[in-house]
Amino acid sequence: MTRIALYARYSSESQRDSSIEDQFRICREQAKREGWKVVACYKDAGISGSSMILRPGIQMLLQDAQEGQFDLVLAEALDRVSRDQADVATLFKHLKFAGVPIITRAEGEITELHVGLKGTMNALFLKDLAAKTHRGLRGRVEDGKSGGGLCYGYKVVKKLDHRGELVRGDREIDVYEAEVVRRIFREFAAGIGPRTIAKTLNDEGFAGPAGKPWIDTTIRGHQKRGSGIVNNELYIGRLIWNRLRYVKDPSTGRRVSRVNPDSDRIVTEVPELRIVDDQLWQAVRARQSEIVEKYAKVTEAVREHHRKNKLNGARRPKSLLSGLIFCGCCGGRYSLRGAGRFACSSHIANKSCSNSRTIPREELENRVVAGLKDRMMSPEIAAEAMRTHAEETNRLNRERRSNGDTWRVELEKTGRELEKAINAILAGVPPLTLKEKIEKLETRKAELSALLADVPEDAPVLLPSASAIYAKKVAKLTETLNRPDGRAEAAEALRTLIEKIVLRPGPNRGEIEAMLYGELGTILNWVEPQAVGKTAKKNTPAENAAGVSVSVVAGTGFEPVTFRL
Repeated sequence: MTRIALYARYSSESQRDSSIEDQFRICREQAKREGWKVVACYKDAGISGSSMILRPGIQMLLQDAQEGQFDLVLAEALDRVSRDQADVATLFKHLKFAGVPIITRAEGEITELHVGLKGTMNALFLKDLAAKTHRGLRGRVEDGKSGGGLCYGYKVVKKLDHRGELVRGDREIDVYEAEVVRRIFREFAAGIGPRTIAKTLNDEGFAGPAGKPWIDTTIRGHQKRGSGIVNNELYIGRLIWNRLRYVKDPSTGRRVSRVNPDSDRIVTEVPELRIVDDQLWQAVRARQSEIVEKYAKVTEAVREHHRKNKLNGARRPKSLLSGLIFCGCCGGRYSLRGAGRFACSSHIANKSCSNSRTIPREELENRVVAGLKDRMMSPEIAAEAMRTHAEETNRLNRERRSNGDTWRVELEKTGRELEKAINAILAGVPPLTLKEKIEKLETRKAELSALLADVPEDAPVLLPSASAIYAKKVAKLTETLNRPDGRAEAAEALRTLIEKIVLRPGPNRGEIEAMLYGELGTILNWVEPQAVGKTAKKNTPAENAAGVSVSVVAGTGFEPVTFRL
């Protein structure tokens, strides 16, 4: 029987979560008609179709296809997979190389012709949609209404027009927040630094934009881009729109902002929204000029250094632990600050956290790698993992068998009821009296058959060799971290084993405690294919060198494993 994977996506808030299930339902109906077996479902909810790079569902589908877990992919339409022409072509090539065709209900089996024509049409649709949206927002701004978003110091005006529809884009001054804005302007003009202002506001209980704590960048922003409290010209009654444009970086799929020339900007006077007077506004501008002049030589020296050292201008490579380190005092993130040291971002930005301890990047990475290698799957933890995994697997298997047995019994009962109804008609009972009953029985029989067709097979029980396999794979990954050609892949594989790392100040001066949290379910899935004797074709770069298996599925029903580093 042909094994298939389903893919579904919806992209905006105007669409419903049930859109995913609707797409899955119609795809399952086609699979039933064709006699295919659904073995996996992938979805991306609330994510745009303009790029595949940032969609975890489509990335997991591609990885599993390369491992031969299914024979074809079924979706509602090609634009559900992606509207980006280059992404569609790339996915098509990868799936074709893996021997997995794409079939959609709208287009049938996807070929090079569909990729070219439909990809072009979808790309033109996105471009046309962006142009229409831009035109509509410009008209709103020229009428003195907001082009989107809500600045600090204002609140949304909710009212209806003569047709009873909500009027969008109207704003009015929030008296409470407006006084905070004036205070920030006064203190900045008086020479108080943004970091000190942010700390004072947080200490006094004033919430920042969107209810978040104040940080220095929220106040100072970027002068040329017009970001930050002290650069927002709306506070002097000038609504400026189209200051920035956004383009997608093809290497990451992320949008990157670019500053538009002054001629492209739309400026509308809205004196009713003025919060700051001209005198205070100019005082802040003078203070900014003093800062620029004071640090002009330093800024120029830094720029000259980067011009001479092109390598320093390149993007800094992602750290092994980027995004995984959290502060145990405030719950915020730790990030690289200064000369390769991790520090609490909240403490650095606004002093809202008392944790001033820092730790060198190299030291923390060594502690984490050592912990993963020697302690994450020690014999004691491995034994507990085996017990937990066996219990969860048995529970899921019992649940699958119980549901399947119940449905089979009901299916047999439904079949007998149908047979009785047909025999009654043959015995002379008027067919109209049994028509409704027969229709209900046939509907229920079809439902039960569909449910039984989707009952998954029992999950395999993991063998006790997982601990040894884990230790061997981590040792190989650790070795590969020291080789430039395989470091990126090895680092990504190690990151999948880490849920988070929490850093807290230790009892002694300068000491910092590190706690590593790992998901046992993820670890077990990481070693399971080899533990149960499965082999599959891998196309992961540097895999032969590092023993990498990046197709990791998060486990369910497992408590996280935790230990100090």
